[in-house]
Amino acid sequence: MKKLIALFAVSAVASTSAVAGIALSGSASVSYDDNGSSPSATSYDADLTLVGTAGATTFTQAMDIDTAVGVTSTTLATTIGPLTVSADMYDETDSTSVTTTGGRKTDSGDNRSVTVSLDAPIGDATIGLDNSGDVTVSGTFSGVTVAHTVKNGADTTTGSASIAGMDVSLTNDAGSSSWTIGTTVAGATVTVGSDKSISAAFGVTGNTVTIAHTAERAATTATNTATHWNTSQKDAYTTIAISRDLTSGAALAATYNTFDSSLTLKASVAF
Repeated sequence: MKKLIALFAVSAVASTSAVAGIALSGSASVSYDDNGSSPSATSYDADLTLVGTAGATTFTQAMDIDTAVGVTSTTLATTIGPLTVSADMYDETDSTSVTTTGGRKTDSGDNRSVTVSLDAPIGDATIGLDNSGDVTVSGTFSGVTVAHTVKNGADTTTGSASIAGMDVSLTNDAGSSSWTIGTTVAGATVTVGSDKSISAAFGVTGNTVTIAHTAERAATTATNTATHWNTSQKDAYTTIAISRDLTSGAALAATYNTFDSSLTLKASVAF
């Protein structure tokens, strides 16, 4: 009997330790969109993230739970000395039924992967290698953060820095470059991008006002029409959003979109 009691005590301690290493977070929202001249619509969204930690190992499970429980990501990461091993265990479907924005018609295949990063004393650089053979070298040098990924015919380089109060980010993906520049002017956070987009966010009497302009989208034909949709033309538009955090812990937001003269009201909470 004493042995049984002792065994139960050990099991109880182990269970308590496991529970103590679990963290839950999530968000939920309800949105009403009058859709301009079209029939109005109400949409719902709820997400839940579970993080379990045991020593230097972390398991993260993200789920979409508004209509049914659906997994959106699963990762397992652990640290062994200077090595960090991360496994993307979820094979998501990256095809889309949207036929106008150049997305994939077909699923690209198994998206699961394992990445090994080495944080060794090679200057300020970190070297990473995944199971597809891609090698990434990243680090921060004199305040500039740079990452370069070596791929078969499609190298990617990203860089970011804060220069004289301006946050600059630059990406070159297989020869195609894009950039963003952000700064704060008179209390307003302003960001401009190489795609001719611009946004500004500022506070007004307890509210946050965000104004964003999206440039016209040109029509393009997909490089591979068997796997990707073509991109259709879309006129430029501007959105104006006003949001406010309530003492109840919820947040309210109203967004006006000039593209279809629609107004969206959204109530949300995050925990």
